[in-house]
Amino acid sequence: MALIIDEAKEVLRIEADGLMQLIERLDESFTAMVERIYASSGRVVVGGIGKSGIVGRKIVATLNSTGTRSFFLHPVEAMHGDLGMVGPDDIFLALSTSGETDELNAVVASIRSIGCTVVSFTGNRGSTLAKHSDIVIDVGVAQEACPLGLAPTASSTALLAMGDALAVTLINKKEFTSSDFKRFHPGGALGQRLSSRVADMMLTGKSIPRILLNESMENAVGIVNSMGLGVTLVCNEDGGLVGIITDGDIRRSLAEQRDIWALPVGAVMTRNPKCIHPETPAYDALGMMEHHEITVLPVTKDDGTICGVLHLHDILGKGDFRFEPKKSGRWS
Repeated sequence: MALIIDEAKEVLRIEADGLMQLIERLDESFTAMVERIYASSGRVVVGGIGKSGIVGRKIVATLNSTGTRSFFLHPVEAMHGDLGMVGPDDIFLALSTSGETDELNAVVASIRSIGCTVVSFTGNRGSTLAKHSDIVIDVGVAQEACPLGLAPTASSTALLAMGDALAVTLINKKEFTSSDFKRFHPGGALGQRLSSRVADMMLTGKSIPRILLNESMENAVGIVNSMGLGVTLVCNEDGGLVGIITDGDIRRSLAEQRDIWALPVGAVMTRNPKCIHPETPAYDALGMMEHHEITVLPVTKDDGTICGVLHLHDILGKGDFRFEPKKSGRWS
């Protein structure tokens, strides 16, 4: 049993070492690939044979689900009619560790004649594929985990990891958000949550942190501290929303050396905060939170009265997902 565990650890070590080598070799070619794909009005067409083809299909699935249109083109099928799916604005991503896969290299010439940019993931910069590519991404590994050195193992892992690196950098480049993700995953757990109404997940009744406009900041600080949402809503006698006080507002007032205990709530609050209707889909609420970089939304009826409060965690599930605000998150 110990021998089996040792062999498994060695496989993982070899594959991990291969990925670490990729980190050291990343260069301007990767940036050029990302910029070319980002600027393209076409699709990413991925091609490969055997294990590389299987990896290619996974890369396509990841790209599509994260907002980069793509499809898999089998090199053999391409030479028998499927090449008609390729347009001059497309980017062809060729996968071959050796760079000498005959079927793939045969289709590259036809792809180039269409006018496509050719990007290759290969472990051989001197290969036929590399020589006929506009951009070459080196995915070579020192050794395969297969003891015979025959079955693609570390090399296919390297291809897959580089595909993930491409997809994730494009996510950031395109500012792809969780609400965008929902549109491509309507059947997933996150998609189902985001398809719900705000009313289905907002906090109501005594769970809403709120304070009257004429109350003291001492009371406001107590509510912010005790309710656990980092805010208190400010309302008038009729329950209408007139402002919000966040823990950030309190910190800023203290940093300005203001005696907030002597100030009325209205002097510290942010007036006319962003708010949302209870019938609004949750994905729209999430989009608003991401756009304005806030984590809490007051929920109001048509007449402006407060009926709930929505926290980011109530949409995404506590601890499951998050977005990172780029700025201070101040309400406006």
